[in-house]
Amino acid sequence: MVPSIDALNRRETIDGVLFALPYLLFFCLFLLYPLLEGLYMSLFEWNPLVPANSTFVGLSNYTRMVQDPAFWNALMNTIYFVVLTVPLMVILSLALALGVNREVLGRRYLRTIYFSPYILTVSIVGIVWSLFLTTEFGPMNYVLGFVMEQPPNWLGDPLLAMPVLAFVTNWWLLGFNFVILLAARQNVPERLYEAARLDGAGTWRSFCDVTLPQMRNAIAFVVIIQFIQQFQVFGQPYVMTDGGPNNTTTTLVFYLYDAAFSQQQFGYAAAVGYLLFAILVAVSYVNYRYIGGDGT
Repeated sequence: MVPSIDALNRRETIDGVLFALPYLLFFCLFLLYPLLEGLYMSLFEWNPLVPANSTFVGLSNYTRMVQDPAFWNALMNTIYFVVLTVPLMVILSLALALGVNREVLGRRYLRTIYFSPYILTVSIVGIVWSLFLTTEFGPMNYVLGFVMEQPPNWLGDPLLAMPVLAFVTNWWLLGFNFVILLAARQNVPERLYEAARLDGAGTWRSFCDVTLPQMRNAIAFVVIIQFIQQFQVFGQPYVMTDGGPNNTTTTLVFYLYDAAFSQQQFGYAAAVGYLLFAILVAVSYVNYRYIGGDGT
């Protein structure tokens, strides 16, 4: 007897649920539950040793947060860091991807060179660059000492510290975006460029009318991922500057970390985390709508 269409559909539904069940269990256990628990904690003056003794404060943690000048300083520092990193990172990685895609000498080696920094951990990157830029014995200031009487204090100057962190971050993470955009460029059919040349389009017009539209989804992915990642920057300022000098490199996540683990204010830290979550959702939506979507 041949099974009916309804029976086959039910069977496929059951199979689909069974295959998805392990992921759903992990999602609920490690993502959904901590998310809801964090929201719950943000409404309390949380006692980490005896949670039952925590004091309910409602929205007081959120009110305190928006009234704290240190919070706004951390938010502005984070936005400044994002502005310094994301646009330049996307533009440079796109330029490198388009350049390596051409018939250039040693392009296989160039791919390896561009991607290599990305395999390093943030602690290694931070320590190596801190030693390279240190004022006492760093190679950078040693060389500059031959042409300058007083080389810059790269990580101790309030005006230089954040741009230096942004430069190190771009150097470190460029390879990830480069690989994504290179793969996207290689998937663009060459016949589209041939058609553009037959219509008299030059290099710039082909880039605007063929390359960018065909790579739009990949560019949107890179932009969204980098916005999310750079808004959560923590390792670089933690390792290289410890949030200084004068809190000029204290970011939102660094501020959250200090509230939770230095001041033991876990409920307040949870409120900061939830605001950061809301910012990331909003930024991701805007990026997707106007870069990855149809722009309407």
